[in-house]
Amino acid sequence: MSEIVVEKFVGIDVSRNTLDVCIDPDHETLHVAYDDAGIEVISQRLLAVAPTLIVLEATGGLEVRLASELAARKLTVAVINPRQARDFAKATGQLAKTDQVDAALLARFARAIRPQARPLKDAATRALDEAVGRRRQLIAMRVQETLRLGTAASKPLQQSLKKHIAWLNKRIDEIDADLSGQLRASDVWRAKDDLLRGIPGVGAVTSQTLLARCPELGMLNRREIAALTGVAPLANDSGKHRGKRFVWGGRADVRAVLYMATMTAIRFNPAIRIFANRLKAAGKPAKVVIVACMRKLLTIMNAMIKNNTPWEIKNACA
Repeated sequence: MSEIVVEKFVGIDVSRNTLDVCIDPDHETLHVAYDDAGIEVISQRLLAVAPTLIVLEATGGLEVRLASELAARKLTVAVINPRQARDFAKATGQLAKTDQVDAALLARFARAIRPQARPLKDAATRALDEAVGRRRQLIAMRVQETLRLGTAASKPLQQSLKKHIAWLNKRIDEIDADLSGQLRASDVWRAKDDLLRGIPGVGAVTSQTLLARCPELGMLNRREIAALTGVAPLANDSGKHRGKRFVWGGRADVRAVLYMATMTAIRFNPAIRIFANRLKAAGKPAKVVIVACMRKLLTIMNAMIKNNTPWEIKNACA
């Protein structure tokens, strides 16, 4: 008789100082410090187990080190949105929340849902990602300080705010130069950056954000990249009811820069302008037109990167 192979799934709860592991269906658990020694213990145990899938939650970047180490050892790792795990917990009636419970829940999630394991960012892409994230933080601080300046009554406060705004401007300029340098230093990134910035309406910030936050660009089909970014329309039907389609989820930071690029493209990109005018003539609401144009612009970018072809209006209008 042939031996029955039992698939094993692993959930790992990541915190700042510790790692909690649950191996399903054995109910084996591990609790180790989140350091080199702890990562080695987990890696060796999981290599022996050879699980079908390992699932971790995205925890603000804390998970990157462990996920990268496991992936480097040819283990299949999926990093999921914490909202997915909490929704799964509620659906299964699991309301308690501890590190050990969360690890077991992630193992059950891995078995039941089997989320797709996507390629992890390499060190260079993570560095670019961090720089893009820091730029966004500084921009947000500058907006706040500018708003405060508008209501500041005293001279000392005005001077303090102006000084801080000037400092923020300098830091943002430095990060912009650093981002540009990183992109131009890599032959692969430079080629992708040139392709993206050749599209009317796409500027440096859009290109940098997409390359840093969406490394899957050019690796997925148009439906997958739209869903990943959160610009794919979702149905809202039940029985005979046909509700309005809506977009939800995805990568909000990528969607934000894509929105700004699209607003420019609707004015200056012939392909997007023609597409938008056709939708408007058909009576589509303004928000529907914008989201559809965002999706079309993203599809164009995805195809150009995938095929390594420069911008041409005849291809974009196809």
